[in-house]
Amino acid sequence: MANVAETIILNDGWTATCDDADIAVELNVPGDVHSALLAAGKIEDPYWRDNETLTDWVHRSLWTAKRSFNLESMDNGHFTLRFESVDCLAEVRVNGKPVGHCESQFLRYDFDVTGFLREGENLIEVTFLSNSLEAAKRAENSDFPMPFSTNSRIGHLNFLRKTQCHGGWDWGIALCPLGFYGDIALVRTGSVRLDDVAIRQRHEDGAVELDVTLHAFAFAPAVEDAIVEIDGHRATATLHAFPGENRVTVTARVENPRLWWPAGHGEQAFYDLSVSLGGQTRDFRIGLRDVALLTDEDEIGNRFAFKVNGREIFMKGANWIPGDALPERATPEQVRDLLQSAVDANMNMIRIWGGGQYEADWFYELCDELGLMIWHDFMFACNLYPAHERHWLDLVRNEARQQLRRLSRFAAMALWCGDNELVGALTWYKESLENRDRYLAIYDRLNHALEEAVEDEDIGLPFRPSSPSVGRLDFGDGWHVDTSGDMHFWDVWHSAKDFEHYRTVRPRFCSEFGFQSFPSMRVIRSFTDEEDRNVSSAVLDVHQRNEGGNSRIVETIARYFRFPDSFEDMVYLSQLGQGLAMKTAIEFWRANRPRTMGTLFWQLNDTWPVASWSSLEYGGGWKTTQYLARRFFADLMVTAQPDPDTGAIMLLAVSDRTEDTPVTVRLRSVDATSGKVAEIGDYPVTAKAAGVVEVARIRPETLEESAFLIFDWRDQSGNVLGENEYLPKRPKAYRFAPPQIETAAETADNGERRVTLTSDRPALYVTYGHGDDDIYSDNCFTLLPGEPKVITVTRKRRSHLPDDGTPIVSYLRG
Repeated sequence: MANVAETIILNDGWTATCDDADIAVELNVPGDVHSALLAAGKIEDPYWRDNETLTDWVHRSLWTAKRSFNLESMDNGHFTLRFESVDCLAEVRVNGKPVGHCESQFLRYDFDVTGFLREGENLIEVTFLSNSLEAAKRAENSDFPMPFSTNSRIGHLNFLRKTQCHGGWDWGIALCPLGFYGDIALVRTGSVRLDDVAIRQRHEDGAVELDVTLHAFAFAPAVEDAIVEIDGHRATATLHAFPGENRVTVTARVENPRLWWPAGHGEQAFYDLSVSLGGQTRDFRIGLRDVALLTDEDEIGNRFAFKVNGREIFMKGANWIPGDALPERATPEQVRDLLQSAVDANMNMIRIWGGGQYEADWFYELCDELGLMIWHDFMFACNLYPAHERHWLDLVRNEARQQLRRLSRFAAMALWCGDNELVGALTWYKESLENRDRYLAIYDRLNHALEEAVEDEDIGLPFRPSSPSVGRLDFGDGWHVDTSGDMHFWDVWHSAKDFEHYRTVRPRFCSEFGFQSFPSMRVIRSFTDEEDRNVSSAVLDVHQRNEGGNSRIVETIARYFRFPDSFEDMVYLSQLGQGLAMKTAIEFWRANRPRTMGTLFWQLNDTWPVASWSSLEYGGGWKTTQYLARRFFADLMVTAQPDPDTGAIMLLAVSDRTEDTPVTVRLRSVDATSGKVAEIGDYPVTAKAAGVVEVARIRPETLEESAFLIFDWRDQSGNVLGENEYLPKRPKAYRFAPPQIETAAETADNGERRVTLTSDRPALYVTYGHGDDDIYSDNCFTLLPGEPKVITVTRKRRSHLPDDGTPIVSYLRG
């Protein structure tokens, strides 16, 4: 059969119908049924006030999506109906005849429809079963009970291969959406269909060899040339295909390669790579990089450090959850804004958390472009899972292999991790506590299947069994061990410990920790009536999914700050408290490098308007934490830390740079009561490359009772590289006289917009704007009398939320 290759995208013209509700709406692809209903005015905004449960009928109903298309000719070739992502249980018919069914959101489905099509008009129908009701049936029919996370309002999704947080989480709404999350296409091929391309990089001195494995399905015996082209060179191999699944590997070589580096460590260089087989061509843009995870034994325990292109790099970043609870809203433009904000705050890694989803190709392309490395969980989190069921486990095996192959081409990929907190989950549920051996054996089946897939696919990336985890085949407590492995440290939030408690551990790598705050007033106004804007209102309780969360926020405010006079001030102080918690942890852990070599706080983004641990609130606005992250993740930072042995205040210069950097640290004291600013000294120091060096030591008794420290560091030309402050006591202990803060906004001749802030008295944690679309060069800073602060607009975002108007100025009140 002659080679024919054609792909017809079938994303347009879909409708979704529900006979029980007598509803028919246009359905976007990619898109979800909830968004379609909302666009058609058939449901109210589920994010507004307490509307969430009003949409439960949607996920409990049977829905049918359909569209027709014309086919001019059936001559030659085989036809495959391809679905990139279907959520999640669905039956597919073509021209009224069943062609297959879908059972996993995380699998691409390829249905051979050659014998079902006809010339002229054809009809595709996809009937979605109720994810929530079918999950409950599967749980009821299971040989063993499989408890699900108490975070989930809609239960038993652990029996389905779909986004686990779709049932709710302790920051997430429970909508249990359904729909198509990727392209739908009709693929016409010859006897061989190219399905997957997996790429392994092998780095050596002065060259990179690429093992490009083409995975193909053969409808009949065939011989085809596999061709790979890169950097002006062409490599070939011959595939002798037999009916069924086949593979062939082509090795290409790049001499003197330009390497891809994570953000802050070099350029993101790319090569065009072309792969072809049987008339089918795939064009990729790939970055060449070598990544390793160092876990060798040392005098403390075992290291946990990433090495990229031969360089050990401290990983700075946050955890990623899905872009929106309504999948259709998580567009490339919206997600780019969130990921750009991560890079703008000096992050170089995100962790795609196991209760979320494998993202679309364009997501990883954005991470490649921006230099954001990815710690990638497989999609399992906080539940017990039915790995005792052969069919379910086979779905997982196929999922793992497809995703490993698909994502192998992305330079951003740094690590595959088996799951999120499944080892801990063995201690959370009555069933597993009473019979740990059974549930541990079931967990081991799942974990081994994932490890086996990683080993068999052999894509050259490190694998960790779980997070947190002390190590391979170690099923002990990873939350509180700071000598080996990665750590999830939640004592400060969940156990209501002081911020200072972060300094009691020195993890090798902390992949989860966090503290909550309210979103800005801009976000709160988007989902409330005026009567709801009270911390104990029923609506604010709905938009707080962690039990007791709002009470903990308020209690923390009382612990660290004078109690606010208004709800607006409480919102500001909640964000300040969150920011100071993260500042305390991350500055201390960065100062402990090389023992600690990474901090990924929980969490970067929100899926809906909610009080949570995010640093970017719903809509992408920057909370105070995000601005402070730009400071505490800077490549050269000076921090003040208390010496637990002597009580002295140590100034430490922490550098992620590759070269030594001479700087001068200017240290001053500020008396909150009198407003007096006094010079303590200038300290020349060389910040050690990829290291920590002590700058100075200050005895706390040399400070007045009402004084705190402020310091900046400058390069040899006198340019300010950064600034910081240190309060020996909690902020509420200081009595600031009310400052008169004035602002002046202007646009320079070059179009740059800037704001100048001045004050007649010291003002601490001055924040200009809350959740604005404007991103400022600095925020949450100390303003001193006679020292104007000029901030510039570094980026203009586009949010779908209503604008709040003139930015407000907030500061710590004495």
